[in-house]
Amino acid sequence: MKFWSSCARPAALALVLLGAAGLASAAVEDPSLLAGLKARSIGPAAMSGRIGAIDAVPSNPAVVYVGAASGGVWKTDNAGVTWTSIFDREAVHSIGAIAIDPQQPETVWVGTGEGNVRNSVSIGRGVYLSRDGGKSWRSMGLTASERIHRIVVHPQDSDTVYVAAMGPLWSAGGERGVYRSRDGGRSWQLILAGSDGAGASDLIMDPHNPNLLYASMWQFRRTPHSFKSGGPGSGLYRSTDGGDSWTRLNHKDGLPAGDLGRIALAVAPSDPNIVYALVEAAQSALLRSTDRGLSFSAVNEAVNVHPRPFYFSDLRVDPERPDRLYKLAVVAEVSNDGGKNFETLIGWDDLHPDHHALWVHPQDGRILINGNDGGVGFSSDRGATWRYAANLPLSQFYHVRHDMETPYNVYGGLQDNGSWKGPAAVWETGGIQNHHWVEVNFGDGFDTAPDPSDPLSGYAMSQEGYLVRYDLRTGMRKLIRPAPQDEPLRFHWNAALALDPHDPKGLYFGSQFVHYSADRGENWRTLSPDLSTDNPEWQKQADSGGLTPDVTGAENRTTIIAIAPSPVQKGVIWVGTDDGRVQLSQDGGGSWQALESKLPKAPKDGAYVPHIHPSSHAAGRAFLVLDNHRNGDFRPYAYRIDDFGRSVRSLVTPAIDGYAYALIEDPVEPRLLFLGTELGLWASTDAGASWFRYTHGLPTAVSVMDLAIHPREHDLIIGTHGRGIYIVDDLRPLRALAAGTPSAPLTLLAAGDGILHYVSEGAGARFPGNGDYAGENEPSGAMLSFYVNDPALPHPVPALERERAAPADQEAKAEKVVLTIRDANGALVRRVDIEPKQGLNRWVWDLGKEAARSPAPPPPWAVPSGPPALPGSYALSLRYGEHEVSGQVQVHFDPRLTLDAAALAARSAALERAERLQNSLVEALSRFDAAQADIASLKTKAEQALSEARHRDPAADHGDSHPLKVFIKRSEEASKALDEASRKLWQNPDKVKGYTAPTAAFDQLGTVQWMLASSFDAPTAATQRYFERAEVSAAELLSEAQAVLSRETEAIRTAATQNGLALLPSEAPVVWPEQ
Repeated sequence: MKFWSSCARPAALALVLLGAAGLASAAVEDPSLLAGLKARSIGPAAMSGRIGAIDAVPSNPAVVYVGAASGGVWKTDNAGVTWTSIFDREAVHSIGAIAIDPQQPETVWVGTGEGNVRNSVSIGRGVYLSRDGGKSWRSMGLTASERIHRIVVHPQDSDTVYVAAMGPLWSAGGERGVYRSRDGGRSWQLILAGSDGAGASDLIMDPHNPNLLYASMWQFRRTPHSFKSGGPGSGLYRSTDGGDSWTRLNHKDGLPAGDLGRIALAVAPSDPNIVYALVEAAQSALLRSTDRGLSFSAVNEAVNVHPRPFYFSDLRVDPERPDRLYKLAVVAEVSNDGGKNFETLIGWDDLHPDHHALWVHPQDGRILINGNDGGVGFSSDRGATWRYAANLPLSQFYHVRHDMETPYNVYGGLQDNGSWKGPAAVWETGGIQNHHWVEVNFGDGFDTAPDPSDPLSGYAMSQEGYLVRYDLRTGMRKLIRPAPQDEPLRFHWNAALALDPHDPKGLYFGSQFVHYSADRGENWRTLSPDLSTDNPEWQKQADSGGLTPDVTGAENRTTIIAIAPSPVQKGVIWVGTDDGRVQLSQDGGGSWQALESKLPKAPKDGAYVPHIHPSSHAAGRAFLVLDNHRNGDFRPYAYRIDDFGRSVRSLVTPAIDGYAYALIEDPVEPRLLFLGTELGLWASTDAGASWFRYTHGLPTAVSVMDLAIHPREHDLIIGTHGRGIYIVDDLRPLRALAAGTPSAPLTLLAAGDGILHYVSEGAGARFPGNGDYAGENEPSGAMLSFYVNDPALPHPVPALERERAAPADQEAKAEKVVLTIRDANGALVRRVDIEPKQGLNRWVWDLGKEAARSPAPPPPWAVPSGPPALPGSYALSLRYGEHEVSGQVQVHFDPRLTLDAAALAARSAALERAERLQNSLVEALSRFDAAQADIASLKTKAEQALSEARHRDPAADHGDSHPLKVFIKRSEEASKALDEASRKLWQNPDKVKGYTAPTAAFDQLGTVQWMLASSFDAPTAATQRYFERAEVSAAELLSEAQAVLSRETEAIRTAATQNGLALLPSEAPVVWPEQ
């Protein structure tokens, strides 16, 4: 654990050490050598994320594949007890379809790009195929489809595959329609074309006749301020020849007249004559066919039979009951009369609302797997009861923030999953678990900020600017949204919130105006005029939706979505809008300057300005990004503004992939920048002149919507929209590398401080099994970061190491880095041999001193460690071959406790004395082990001599009275006596049956060590008494045991001499107290 109030000293140390090492350029030369600087996932999984697709293996339904809206593909082999992410290294992580080959269950097809086209939906890049159950993937084309909602594999011909490609959401063109491959995906044929604005939204196959296909086409389009579903491009199609030709159905066949919208399809497996179609139209309807789709009739025309087609449009039929129909919407519904009437199957008390996927076992209708906005649920009783999979970390964060607690907490709002507070690290066993996370507000969660002066209260916002001030003591969530004055206020779906860095009671909030409160939201004043374009053509949200109205605030535009007051200079405020405006005030809102025209190559069609980062180094400097994907432009835009807008430059390079969301500058090293895009995290160590994708511990193309750097801990906090929160602990090595990649063989980059603290038992089950989720905790101790330049060492990335593997007779270099830590007096505290890899290495000192000797070897995963070092300064030295570097580490005391230096010293002295006693006991035991080995060796020699004597003179008497026979028997008796004597010192659990009384010297010493380690207090009188008794007992037991050792070894030595055998060595006995 880092020390919570240390900042500049270790960073300065790192730069000094680097200065002596010799520097190359400021750009990172080989990012793969930074693998030691690994991000850790902290979750959460209690509120998972939106699921777009599910498939399972019918012959083994415990094997399930789940496709997340923006979190990749996950697989379970045990019905959700554990999950493995299997799509982390692919080019996109938005999943719209999964299909398992019916003949080859290890063959899995994935369609990327979610088909539930809400305003925050991600993008795809075509079809992927795995032939080994998800261990590896191959891109199979259709990369311009953007989103795929369905894949169908021919049940008898694995090479024949159908894909329903929806096409682009925000623009025309792309690959749209139904595609077929007859060669396993090597080539694709468009067999049912869509128009520029329409694509295939559903595709099903008759389970008894694979040539009979049904497809629905859907015309849809989003803009930044509108959504339209429906048009002449929508329709229902039927093919009887495997897609070679299609027939479009119309109102004469029972479909609603006029333009249609999205259509969901399902066929009854037990009676394929029955086909269902849920049709969006001016009067939406659920249709049913009894003649394999030749004609349909309406069975349900309730006003909300198809309530929100763009977000929910899926039907499923029970495999044994053709009239049992499942319909997914806000709640999942079921009909038992062919769709005439529906009842709730999965309500708000069962699983998260908003349902998008449902897998029904094709032979056993009892088994259901549901996917919704909050994750995955399992049922084995046709949906009567549900088990939630609370171990899928798929949360979709819009924003992240932190507080200054110890350890600190992170905050953020999630898509349809509220706003939350959770720890970046815990001083508990079991890692960061779901119960550590606290919901501070519900709704679609957006920016969430703790009160700087009170971590139990803060601010959280749901959609359309509904801002609350929460209090975790009482559960209060007071609504404090600013009220309109002379004209209505326009709040974005994800409105701007900022805390005043110069006043803990102050906060800024954005509508089309900048609002400011100096009293935590009790009262507001307006600081600006309308800073948007106020374009009336972009303010027609009341007409949004197309055939089905959808006026939720998701299309609100001409509003402020970023407010960034400067931490350097009070009164400097940067503002970004959702229609391309960038505004600056230098006088607290008294006047404003528009800067968007100064952004080179910026789009002119009203791009979002979702993030502005004011520099901590200069009041006139800020970093911002533009996001223009809602206008069909997926290019990144990132800028640095200096001197209050007098200088502006683009920071975009060809290396960056994905439209940009967030750009931040390190508060200590201005050359260190981080950029989050829809398709990953990028870093620059040369002020944006070059960028590299950061994937160490992080999925390759995860959507990174927000970033923050903790000013005290130096941690990078990564808010992803699909995989929760990641943290890169202690960025100081990257700050050091901003000065250049070290050229010396060994360089110390940073030496973090450590803090002595206890680890408590976490809440919940102590032995939870395998199903509980736990985010990765920060390692406890002082983290050391060093760089090794030696190409003979193993590469830190296993895949790259395998690629460069030398011939079998040329093993990788195995030289160790030797770490020594000494106290202020120069006494050795710890020595460790570290196995380095090329590049950046990390090792965490657990603050333990040299470990005492142990009678048993440690487990292979453990590093032996002794009592903790006392608070103070420690000198460290790293040596690699002939090269050596040095530094300092500070050890601090638990800030929750009051340091009693005398008590801590007394405790430490007692622990050290106990370790010396332990070493003495182990030394005595080693004498017994050596004697046992020698006796066994002498016995073997005697047995060999006896055998030779028998061979020389078979007629002689070699019975029990033979001297060698007598010696062999005596050696066995001696070995037994030594074994019994040594058990008085230590009872080897590998040699003792059952449980025995704890009377051995080690047992008594162990009790004392337990008592001493149980607190930071000085030894109590009781502890001292236990210790005295343990020492007296140890002295007596040592004396008794070694008397036996001396007696038996002397007897064996004499007998061995008499028989002409080699003598046992003689050693002085071990005594206690020490002499």
